Amino acid sequence: MSDKNIFKGVNTICTHVGQVKDEQYGGSVSPIYPGTSYEYIDKEIDRYPRYSSTPNQEFLAKKIAALEETEDAIILGSGMAAISTSLLAFLSSGDHIVIQNDIYGGTRNLVEAQFKRYGIEYSFTDGLETKSFEKEIKPNTKAIYIETPSNPLLKLVDIKEIADLSKSNGLISFIDNTFATPLIQKPHKLGIDIILHSATKYFGGHSDICAGAVASTSKHREIIWNLSKNIGGSLSDYTAWLLERSMKTLSVRFFAQQKNAVELSKYLIDCKHIDKVFYPGLEDHINHDIAKKQMDGFGAVISFELNKKMDPKTFLKSLKMINPSMSFAGVESTMLSPAETSHYLLTPEDRIAQGITDNLIRFSVGIEDVSDIQNDIEQAFNNFK
Repeated sequence: MSDKNIFKGVNTICTHVGQVKDEQYGGSVSPIYPGTSYEYIDKEIDRYPRYSSTPNQEFLAKKIAALEETEDAIILGSGMAAISTSLLAFLSSGDHIVIQNDIYGGTRNLVEAQFKRYGIEYSFTDGLETKSFEKEIKPNTKAIYIETPSNPLLKLVDIKEIADLSKSNGLISFIDNTFATPLIQKPHKLGIDIILHSATKYFGGHSDICAGAVASTSKHREIIWNLSKNIGGSLSDYTAWLLERSMKTLSVRFFAQQKNAVELSKYLIDCKHIDKVFYPGLEDHINHDIAKKQMDGFGAVISFELNKKMDPKTFLKSLKMINPSMSFAGVESTMLSPAETSHYLLTPEDRIAQGITDNLIRFSVGIEDVSDIQNDIEQAFNNFK
């Protein structure tokens, strides 16, 4: 009987699935297998780090597949390694892909900077409605790519509608599920083929791991794996071990962060220094109804737009506990300016078209006490009195 049949609860899956059993000493944590050379004669698996098949890599993938409720998964060296390898595994010269306009800046830069070199055509949608994707489909379209909630404005796409649209047109569907995590959003159950993660974020959760993950059917995983072993974006065994350890507390961390985010989103609405707050859990969020339909929560990232009188750099520098730093999803609260970081590579015109102003702040909510987070924001605002 497989682990998937034994372990049902999300906390149990996080804790037990994907653990390498210590057969020699009976230790309660997975042993690390750092070898780069393994026996191959009469073995079912050719174990090699670049093949993502060492014990720590293999078993960690089982945990991610169990959480996403897919047949299989693969671990890679970064979120962008997962995204680029997966897309290039299915797209060839002459193919076309329809891409959600509001996506992570690194993904957009990959498409705009590299796809033409490979003869791959692409179209960005002009909206988030399913009809915006449908009208971009061409005879040579091979795939649809979405990211929901999106980075950094937390816009949502109807996942099931996009999955149905893809299937009815014989297309491969991709989703970046990093912001939601499989704890509150299960894209594969809604029909999406390939689920992508920056495991650097909530999976790692402590701002000390760089990794990526792909979850899919075994058939699709095989196609991605065949390219990945040639590109070489594998994850070290020590990092795979550290990530498996970190994922044991994924649900505990994430739900604590989400609880704080719900409370803080309401607090930020009433701040006189803020013009707009973007959070799917707020009833006035443009996609609140979609969030309620396809998510079991609203996540732990909030974005807000400072009013024009406030300088975002001064605000960020004035924070004493909240760290103005890159990335997100660590147990500590962080803030950043997307215009200067995650979406820096976009042109100013592209950023404005997506609604990313210079005064936009992305707020990754941590596990600290809400009162301390609020006090830090208040004291930073006091610099503008």
